[in-house]
Amino acid sequence: PDLHPGRGYPVGAAFFSVGRFYPALVGGDIGCGMGLHETGLALHKTSPSKLEKALGNIDGPLPAGWIDDATTEQLHSIAQRTGEADSAYLLDALGTIGGGNHFAELQAVDQIYEEGVLNKKKVYLMVHSGSRGLGAAILRQHVERFNHDGLAADSEPARDYLRQHDAAIEFAQLNRGHIAQRILRALREDGQQVLDITHNHVVPHSWKGQGGYLHRKGATPADQGLVVIPGSRGDFSYLVRPVAGRHEALDSLAHGAGRKWARTDCKGRLRSRFTLEALQKTRFASAVVCADKDLIYEEAPQAYKDVDSVVGSLQALGLVQLVARLKPLLTYKKGAMQCC
Repeated sequence: PDLHPGRGYPVGAAFFSVGRFYPALVGGDIGCGMGLHETGLALHKTSPSKLEKALGNIDGPLPAGWIDDATTEQLHSIAQRTGEADSAYLLDALGTIGGGNHFAELQAVDQIYEEGVLNKKKVYLMVHSGSRGLGAAILRQHVERFNHDGLAADSEPARDYLRQHDAAIEFAQLNRGHIAQRILRALREDGQQVLDITHNHVVPHSWKGQGGYLHRKGATPADQGLVVIPGSRGDFSYLVRPVAGRHEALDSLAHGAGRKWARTDCKGRLRSRFTLEALQKTRFASAVVCADKDLIYEEAPQAYKDVDSVVGSLQALGLVQLVARLKPLLTYKKGAMQCC
């Protein structure tokens, strides 16, 4: 139900193939996904304005001394497996959210449907980000060699792509973790990961007894435990439990609300109705940190589908059970540029 047009291929879709797989269906942001963390911050002790002040600007490379030797070695390994000349780009990108629809959001639990999973007294942190240009470089190399053709599953080019693909997923997961730690440090709190799940990838899969490959392009796995389905920055997000044994949707679920309008249409539709300042607050009185004037319009809540409708469709098909509903306190997209 979050299906919408993407660059060449739809977003919010899953595809199964036999004998070959198709990197172009995965797209450029390999490993993009959602992380959800319970913070140590008590809800009653904070507010959107306090969070915004504490967070400050978290763009740009991580401060010196924040990356330990083990992480440096891991970045070097990822660079080698993906064909990067060195790990300098990865080092600079680590812990950064990026543009487009990526964000970090501090949330309150609005509704509990299944007891014992989330704590209504705590603030939660959701991070949506990916491989920060690494996946795009991998796809570009592939398209230059093979256009949009698939790769025979047992071929050397297929093994090369999967090696790069898996390394990009590793970096995306590492990046989401460092974004979360960066925000927790700014808040002077600790945190515990609830989930981290990827929605852009290709994996070996069995469908109706036949082995093949499952491509997810903006589709969340329904076979890896709890799933978070975010709305726009001005809407609820849902934590859901996939219903076991339901395979009709290729073991996949919606990864979010899904776009309703193309990015190029947003400013023209909204500029006469909303000032920049108006878009920095939501109907929940939550704060939006986004200094990019184009991006704040492109990612406005009005540009997205209603998340209640999306999740309701999954419920009606018996694919999910609701666990909790969260509402935004602060959404971080892009801070003001810092001068030298």
